[in-house]
Amino acid sequence: MRDFLAAAVQLTSSSDPERNFAAAEEQIDLAARRGAELIGLPENFAFIGDDARRLEIAPALAEQASRFLVTMARRYQVVILGGGFPVPVGDDAHTFQRAQLVGRDGQILSSYDKIHLFDVDLPDGSSYRESAGFSSGAELPPVVDVPGLCRVGVSICYDVRFPELYRHLIGAGAELLMIPAAFTAFTGKDHWQVLLQARAIENTAYVLAPAQTGTHAGRRQSHGHAMVIDPWGTVLADAGVSAGAAIAPVDLDHLQRIRTQMPCLQHRRTALF
Repeated sequence: MRDFLAAAVQLTSSSDPERNFAAAEEQIDLAARRGAELIGLPENFAFIGDDARRLEIAPALAEQASRFLVTMARRYQVVILGGGFPVPVGDDAHTFQRAQLVGRDGQILSSYDKIHLFDVDLPDGSSYRESAGFSSGAELPPVVDVPGLCRVGVSICYDVRFPELYRHLIGAGAELLMIPAAFTAFTGKDHWQVLLQARAIENTAYVLAPAQTGTHAGRRQSHGHAMVIDPWGTVLADAGVSAGAAIAPVDLDHLQRIRTQMPCLQHRRTALF
């Protein structure tokens, strides 16, 4: 059998990086003790707070977050994704939102700067303008062949609404799609699970979706429900609304059976589009 356990961690991150790193390590430790070999942390795992504070600490925090991921991977002998932390752009006004995948030996396997920015006015009166403080990445995310596990494609949060990105990842060989997020409570209640299942079903791929949950900095609310979903669209694990992790097996033989039974990826008429 070609299978392993994967964990989608769920956190309630704050404006205190040290507290966030401690909370993240607690969940990494618990997941590793349960046998998880691939662990994903959500978007904003290192910091959620005031934009001015984020810009002020970004140079140091970017290095600190990357070192933390390397240390965790080596300490617990797991492959780990940090689903999003701020990295200075260089204009003193914006940061990138960077996801970083790190191997068991501490080697950085890939980095991806989020390309789709959440600029939305919601019906509940909430307004989000990520572009005011973040810059869009300039490159599509890579697919990484992780030795002993599978081929992993990385994305971040709002990316999930853009299916063409996942066609790119599948075309590059992805078997598992990682979608770390800090989905809003308002949109999450209607769209989060549906979108994750859609990305799994249409691409016949596993989806590992770490998530933020609860209230941050006294105002922003995140939906929670970190999930692991199989290529048929079945939710294998759901973390609910508390800090913790969704942990489930990723079975590549199961993936191959589904791709054989439902060979839609082979039926695409790309020449017509």
